[in-house]
Amino acid sequence: MKTINEAVTERKKRPVKVVQFGEGNFLRAFVDYMIDILNEKTDFNGDIVLVKPIEFGSLEQFEKQDGLYTVYLRGLENGTETIKKRIVTSVSGTAAAHENYKEYAELAKLDSLRFVVSNTTEAGIVLDLNDKLEMEPPKSYPAKLTKFLYERYKHFDGDVSKGLIILPVELIDNNGAELERCVKALAKAWDIESGFTKWLDEACVFTSTLVDRIVTGYPRDEDKQIFEEFGYEDKLLVTGEPFALWVIESKRDISGELPFEKAGLPVIFTDNHKPYKQRKVRILNGAHTSFVLASYLAGNDYVGESMNDETVYRFMRSTIFDEVIPTLDLPEKDLTDFAEAVTDRFRNPFIKHSLLAISLNSVSKWKARCMPSFTEYIKRKGTLPEHLTFSLAALIAFYSGTEIRDGALIGHRGSEEYLIKDDKAVLEFFAENSQLSPEELADRVLGNTGFWGTDLREYSGAVQKVSAYISDIRSIGMRKTLEKYFG
Repeated sequence: MKTINEAVTERKKRPVKVVQFGEGNFLRAFVDYMIDILNEKTDFNGDIVLVKPIEFGSLEQFEKQDGLYTVYLRGLENGTETIKKRIVTSVSGTAAAHENYKEYAELAKLDSLRFVVSNTTEAGIVLDLNDKLEMEPPKSYPAKLTKFLYERYKHFDGDVSKGLIILPVELIDNNGAELERCVKALAKAWDIESGFTKWLDEACVFTSTLVDRIVTGYPRDEDKQIFEEFGYEDKLLVTGEPFALWVIESKRDISGELPFEKAGLPVIFTDNHKPYKQRKVRILNGAHTSFVLASYLAGNDYVGESMNDETVYRFMRSTIFDEVIPTLDLPEKDLTDFAEAVTDRFRNPFIKHSLLAISLNSVSKWKARCMPSFTEYIKRKGTLPEHLTFSLAALIAFYSGTEIRDGALIGHRGSEEYLIKDDKAVLEFFAENSQLSPEELADRVLGNTGFWGTDLREYSGAVQKVSAYISDIRSIGMRKTLEKYFG
């Protein structure tokens, strides 16, 4: 069978505009995929160099394939099964920051360079004052970036036209602002001249971003079948869902330099990304957290299976459209379109997403994802949201168990054991209290300010409603309780 190198007969050479810290699946199926489309459909005309920012790992396969790889997106769009395949040709090189520092450092001097992208995990954007300017390279990503930017500043004598646009996609709040804070703190700690900080302010743009796409990586169980379909072999193949959203917040308008709109790509430029983050957390993540525990106790094991369960599907839809969307302030069409896309994503037949995997740390997840909708609904409507209140009762039912084994609370679905994983204090609380009467248990859980940061007993009728749900779940089971109230 042909290699991907042999399958690509024509390839355009472009100036390097993007240095990317990280070569993982998400960046390649999201950022690099979009830049490749920019190159095809607009005059962007820019290639990417992938930097391996850590000591372990290998770039060997990228070198073997000349940076070529395939993105294979499969899922539902507007209820219709969609498959998209694209060979990405915009990665023109790689660099290993630790193994070949000098080659990597030369990238800072490229006249054509304009953008820095990164995904160094949630723990990547941290301030480490043990890093020093003379290190080649410093250990942490913010320190690597600080030194990289300083080398560029010196090479171009502080030319403000040679600043860079920084696009971190790490999954932390205000990722760009936090990265900028780290860079400036390091510049101060390293006693770098004040002109550099002034250049950072005047010449560079640190954006805060929100990204959304499920990327499932290399399809180990079906790679041979896919290669037969493609007619070539690709060891860097990356799979994911068609849905994507990239929200980019910046102090200056950079949309002209990244013409995603002209390419028809799902990118939003804004001066405030928080409403979009709130939309994602409340609708996508909140829906997950609100139905998965009830669905599991009703006999399902996967998200897709849950969406084929009429009762669970109806519960999920009603939660989003009747109780979550009314608490949000973006235009209604933006919210309903996003919600419909979420439904398609949950129903994606190509992704097998385990409910037990989603159940990890459900107490803190409910607080972050569901409680804001729960409390805002009460504030706006003056009554309890039925579905979100039930989701809290389902959480309590799911966390029922008295035995903690190997760091997990043991729950039971019929005769089957399942593992409940959360913080130690959470598991110990439920092990101690889950055998109480429904009324006592609801009172203790809703009154646990350590869980929620507030006393949920203050909401009129909440304890009584939750305890009634728990009582029914115990006596007739989760499925019949769902059917009784929401069937």
